[in-house]
Formats: sequence, structure tokens, C-alpha cells
Amino acid sequence: MTITVAGITFDHHRYDQRGDVLYLSVGAPRAQAHGAETVEGHAVHYDEDWAVIGLTLLNVRATLDREGALTITLPEGQIAAAALSDLLAA
Repeated sequence: MTITVAGITFDHHRYDQRGDVLYLSVGAPRAQAHGAETVEGHAVHYDEDWAVIGLTLLNVRATLDREGALTITLPEGQIAAAALSDLLAA
């Protein structure tokens, strides 16, 4: 089963019913190089090139029961250090 969020298809998932946490990943779960938090408190996991490789969604069932939908605002505008190194040279 896959789910697509903001054009990103996640093909692996694991739901922790006790903690009400849903883990989604693109490909097999792997270590992140970077991370960020959404305004809703979810975690976004990135690889070394700032491509999204996973999401950790909190209070999923409780939110769906209360609001009928889960909002995920992905942070945008990440720029890798290498892309800015020439601009920052003294």
C-alpha cells in the first residue's frame, strides 16, 4: 500500500497504535541526514540532498477522529550548504 503526500509517494509504513504514531518512508526506512518539524508538530526526514525520505506523524487517529483530516505542512525552501558556499565566501 502506498500513500502520496504533497506529490511524494511513501511506500513503507508502520503504525504504532499505542503511541498513535504513523511512520511513513520512501523506500526502506533509513537514517536521515537532516530533519525538520512541521507547524503541526510532525517530523520530516530528509536525505543528504534534502529530498524527503520519511514522515513521522503524531496523534494520527486522535486527529482524524476529532477533525476528520490530518494536515501536514511540509517545510519548503531548504538550500544545501554547497549551493551557498560561493555566495558566502569572503
